[in-house]
Amino acid sequence: MNLLYDTLTGAGAAEAPFLERPDGSVIRYGDLEALTAHWANALAALGVLPGDRVAVQVEKSPENLILYLATVRTGAVFLPLNTAYTLAELEYFIGDAEPALIVSDPAVEAGVAKLGRTATLDAAGQGSLADLAAKSSGAFETVERRPEDLAAICYTSGTTGRSKGAMLTHGNLTANAGTLVDLWRFTADDVLIHALPIYHVHGLFVATNVVMAAGASMIFRAKFDAAEALSLMSRASVLMGVPTFYTRLLDQPGLTPQATAGMRLFISGSAPLLAETHRAFEARTGHQVLERYGMTETGMNTSNPYEGARVAGTVGPPLPDVELRVTDPETGAALADGEIGMIEVRGPNVFAGYWRMPEKTAAEFRPGGWFITGDLGKVDEAGYVHIVGRGKDLIISGGLNVYPKEVEGEIDALPGVLECAVVGLPHPDLGEAVTAVVATGGGPGPTEEAVLAALKDRLARFKQPKRVLFVDDLPRNAMGKVQKALLRQTHADLYRGS
Repeated sequence: MNLLYDTLTGAGAAEAPFLERPDGSVIRYGDLEALTAHWANALAALGVLPGDRVAVQVEKSPENLILYLATVRTGAVFLPLNTAYTLAELEYFIGDAEPALIVSDPAVEAGVAKLGRTATLDAAGQGSLADLAAKSSGAFETVERRPEDLAAICYTSGTTGRSKGAMLTHGNLTANAGTLVDLWRFTADDVLIHALPIYHVHGLFVATNVVMAAGASMIFRAKFDAAEALSLMSRASVLMGVPTFYTRLLDQPGLTPQATAGMRLFISGSAPLLAETHRAFEARTGHQVLERYGMTETGMNTSNPYEGARVAGTVGPPLPDVELRVTDPETGAALADGEIGMIEVRGPNVFAGYWRMPEKTAAEFRPGGWFITGDLGKVDEAGYVHIVGRGKDLIISGGLNVYPKEVEGEIDALPGVLECAVVGLPHPDLGEAVTAVVATGGGPGPTEEAVLAALKDRLARFKQPKRVLFVDDLPRNAMGKVQKALLRQTHADLYRGS
């Protein structure tokens, strides 16, 4: 048995649709056995052996998904890479993972070929690897893989140093998918609008794996277009997205209860969903967006409930098979509900460690298998988890701890503020100065004096920003997360000479 491959390809009825391409053609579950065999044989012909890494930096396409399944079927380890990475960045990942094969876009193959053995695949699903697969046999003996065997390596963003390769096992991915199928009530009747990238945990291991584990289907799109997504809702039941999806949908005049009547579930993740967006979406559609919390190393950890209160600004209780606790960041001592500290988790979803980094792996786990997430948060009296920020985002100003989320919540509520990010910047007297960067969306916003005046009686003096800066929009990465590290870098000299 190959745990992950059998789980993903065995749930759907042979005649049931798995994926609808943009041109309307359909791949059925019954097609996957031969399709993945062609691609698995192509990988084997290029020297890929069980346990080898296959690095993939290509645009989103159905063939990219087939390559993922074929890699798992061969017993190899899938290594998805962001298509935005430069050749210089790619050199680090390839040097660290030492893949047996690098699959790249034909346009960059000449540069990538200097790093190792290559094959190509473009956005249309064409290239040397596709050509080889077409000529290969449609029969392949699936390589046996157990729960503890590696299925994928996903590199973290590396905002606190070198990017780390999180080792995800067949057991990790299978367990998380099964839990989410049950929790989110997925069935073979569901149709997902799949508009997320698939070089990331969200689009690949949440969206794709959950659909396949339920034998459901997906309407597959290379990227998100709000008007198109709205038009597809009449024949879909679920949308998984990042907060940007929902803000863009709210800009569509056709977003109404009638337009979304056939939808069963809207899910948001990868970055915090503003409570204002949550409320606005419900007001326009009658649907409450379900927000959840996960990370590269663990897949999903918590989720607002399918039935019950979906509380804006929270990520819900832990998943049924995940344990979560909040601890003192320094001592590791467990904290009471309501107290802010470091979030730690353990469960079958938690990764096997960082690739070739045993010391880093050991440092990120506490005795008993508890993984230190690096996220600060609290658990309220109802058992819902609130994420306050990343541990590295904690501001220590004059020796006092300031949690950015608390300050951001106050500023976000002010008229004219689209959203804001609060960061700590070097300060000669305070060590770090609380600094707010406010996005106005290009429209008229409040003045710095107005913001500071509004906070005067709302926050303790040490939490109040020393400065308020204004921008049209906050910088974000490909998954919609605000790039606070970039803000700190851009404004590092703000208090120099103060």
